[in-house]
Amino acid sequence: MIPESLPAPVANVKRVLTALGARDTVTVFDSTVPTAAAAADVLGCDVAAITNSLVFDVEGAPLLILASGSAKVDVRKVAAQLGTGKIRRATPEFVLEHTGQEVGGVAPVGHPERIRTLLDESLAAHPVLWAGAGDHNSMFSIGYEDLQRITGAEEMPVR
Repeated sequence: MIPESLPAPVANVKRVLTALGARDTVTVFDSTVPTAAAAADVLGCDVAAITNSLVFDVEGAPLLILASGSAKVDVRKVAAQLGTGKIRRATPEFVLEHTGQEVGGVAPVGHPERIRTLLDESLAAHPVLWAGAGDHNSMFSIGYEDLQRITGAEEMPVR
């Protein structure tokens, strides 16, 4: 079901996707899909093809890691690769402030300002990826190369 008017964060993600030359594949579901497992269940796909948009706090600056739904991010490994200080999971307030989206619905794009973004290399194994589209009921599909292109993400192993 697609509501006649979309929540502002979802409408913004749709606008940004097309502005960046990606197809508008935003899908709005009747039920919430706030986790990779819930999304994979509704979509009938492998949880590894779900792209979690995880926001971390690196000394007060946001870091967005686009990770496979089947992966647990190794923050020590990522910090060592980036040469940064400690990477901490961001609070819901920090996530909302920097993305304009709530935890569980964060999209890879559509944030008020550009966020440094990393892309989990393991996602390349899937021809179709699904990512949050700005709220708990919306997702969009995209290929790995297009996701990397529209986000400007640095590719790296994150687990």
